Amino acid sequence: MELKPQDLLVLFKVAVHPQRRWTYAALGEALSMSASEVHASVKRAVGAGLAVERGRGDWSPLRPALIEFAVHGARYVWPAVTGPVRRGVPTAFGVEPLASRISSSAGEAPVWAYPRGTAKGPSLSPLYRTAPQAALADPALHRLLALQDALRAGRARERTLAAELLQKELEAADAA
Repeated sequence: MELKPQDLLVLFKVAVHPQRRWTYAALGEALSMSASEVHASVKRAVGAGLAVERGRGDWSPLRPALIEFAVHGARYVWPAVTGPVRRGVPTAFGVEPLASRISSSAGEAPVWAYPRGTAKGPSLSPLYRTAPQAALADPALHRLLALQDALRAGRARERTLAAELLQKELEAADAA
């Protein structure tokens, strides 16, 4: 069984909203995916040890494993591809929590190419095709995906900061 990028998107969405009990259909709607895609993602995540299934439809991410994979593995499995300057949704150090910690010139921060985006910058392939619209609808998810992009495409300083902040974001969501 091979993990797919949408598996991390599904895990992040559930991880930042631990108090919510998600159905596959509701999660699919929130992420612009089908319920069957979400179900398959959960099965792969459970098989890979990134989530635990307690019963039928009752599952949750295993935060330590998720943090370890997001920080140390995802960039090698799904490397970011940079492209030309486009209009889109800010990511990596173009959005908080990294934007205030890393200075950059206007138009230097990467974006996910998206027609309804508000920023312009070098394009960066999103983790999954529906990530930009899911991120626009959920600021907590947007922060995690931006940090993941900094880990996937950033320089050493950006990756170090992103790793620390991603762990804090996931632990804070769990404590909430």
